[in-house]
Amino acid sequence: MGCLDGRVAIVTGAARGQGEAEARKFAAEGAFVVMGDVLDEQGEAVAADLGDQAVYLRHDVSSPDDWARVVATAVEHGPLRALVNNAAIHWTAPISDETPESLRRIWEVNYLGTFLGIQSVADPMAEAGGGGIVNISSIAGMEGIPHHAAYGGTKWAVRGLTKVAAIELGPRGIRVNSVHPGPIETAMLSADRHGRPDLFGHVPLRRAGVAAEVADLACYLVSDAASYQTGHEYIIDGGSTAGIPLRTETS
Repeated sequence: MGCLDGRVAIVTGAARGQGEAEARKFAAEGAFVVMGDVLDEQGEAVAADLGDQAVYLRHDVSSPDDWARVVATAVEHGPLRALVNNAAIHWTAPISDETPESLRRIWEVNYLGTFLGIQSVADPMAEAGGGGIVNISSIAGMEGIPHHAAYGGTKWAVRGLTKVAAIELGPRGIRVNSVHPGPIETAMLSADRHGRPDLFGHVPLRRAGVAAEVADLACYLVSDAASYQTGHEYIIDGGSTAGIPLRTETS
C-alpha cells in the first residue's frame, strides 16, 4: 500500500522535469493524479504511461476557468487531498533589461498561478477532510541572486503566500508548505553546464539534485507523515545556501 492510496492529487507543470517526477511518485504511492501543463504531447505521453492512475489536461495556470475545469475533473475521481503548484517559467536578466510586459508574464504564471491553485482547491480539499498543498519556490526565494529580479521576485512572493495560506487554511485541515530547490538536473541545466566543469563548486555535495529527490520531498509533505508541518520552507539544494563554500583545489 502507498502512503497516498485513495487520494486524488493535482500536479501542475507535470509534462516534464520536476512535475513529471512528482506525478510519477504520487501515482506510485497510490494517488490518482490530475496532470496539468501546456506541453500537450509530452503530458499525454506521461499520463498514458501511468495508465489508470492519471489523466492529463491542458492547463494554463493563470486562467481561473482552466483551474475550475481541472479541479472539477479531480473531484470526479475521488477526494482531492493534494496539490503541487509546480508550473513556472524562468529566465535571467539584469534589472535594467526587464520590461513591464516580461514582469507581467512571469508573475501571471509563477505567482498568480500558485494563488489561483490554492484558492481553487481550498473548498473541495476541506470537504474531503483536509490535505496538503506544496508550492514549489526556489532558493531564489530564499536569498538574492544576481539577474533574478523577475524570477526571484515571484519565488519570494510564493514563499510569503505559503505562510498566509497556512494560517488561513490550517483551521480547515489544509497544510501549506513551500519547497525551495537549488540546481536540479534538467535539459536547461545541462546546457548551462557546457564548458563549466566547476558549475557545482559552491555546492557542498558537489552535484546537482535530481527531480526524483524533489518529488520525494513533495510526496512526504502532502502525506500524513507530515501531518503537523505547515507554513514552512523546505530547502533541497545540496547545501548550497548553508554558507560560505569550502575552497579546495578543485573548486
